Amino acid sequence: MSRVRFDFDDDSAVRMDEVGLNYHDGEDILRDVGLTLPKGSFSFLTGPSGAGKSTLLKLMYLALSPSRGDICLFGRSTRLLKRRDLVTLRRRIGVVFQEFRLLDHLSAFENVALPLRVAGHRLATYQNEVEDLLRWVGLSDRIDARPSELSGGEQQRVAIARALINKPDLLIADEPTGNVDPEMSRKILRLFMELNKRFGTTVFIATHDLALVDEFDRPAYEIHLGRLRGRRRGAAA
Repeated sequence: MSRVRFDFDDDSAVRMDEVGLNYHDGEDILRDVGLTLPKGSFSFLTGPSGAGKSTLLKLMYLALSPSRGDICLFGRSTRLLKRRDLVTLRRRIGVVFQEFRLLDHLSAFENVALPLRVAGHRLATYQNEVEDLLRWVGLSDRIDARPSELSGGEQQRVAIARALINKPDLLIADEPTGNVDPEMSRKILRLFMELNKRFGTTVFIATHDLALVDEFDRPAYEIHLGRLRGRRRGAAA
């Protein structure tokens, strides 16, 4: 039986111990994953399509539960937490999806503000904050634009701003540069790096773009046959 970790004090934002996930037929997707992301760290996750990158991220932001092992977030084991405590932990995590997931009928401002609006906050309490965040990602002149009026890079930056509006301690991004050109990919990565540097946000980015990973000198991990391992800089997946 996999051991279960209870609450403990350490400097990790994420700690995975012997984590595994399998399909209903028993086939493993992930095997014995061990991973520690220190608070304030910036790192990458690589691996071919279908290797389990998105699955690992879903475990990390609590969209899935492991079949075995334990996941600790901010020093707390998620294995035995009650539902309300899991909801509280999720609020400390921002997620940027590859497909953006913007609502077409809402403006850039409204898309970014949506998490606050759903939480019951009034416009007067967050208007300046949303505008400042859109200015920070370089979209001060596109506040009223709807997704159909934005380029792929602009849509991605709206998605990043939405993920940041709750000031998360951990930001997880799933292929955030998959739908943009190389120049925009670098701009988006620099945004993440500035966020990490200025605010100490822990950043974990899944990408298949190995050249981009090698260009930014940060720790990287690779999923191979359901197992996680450190990736050497410049190594082929």
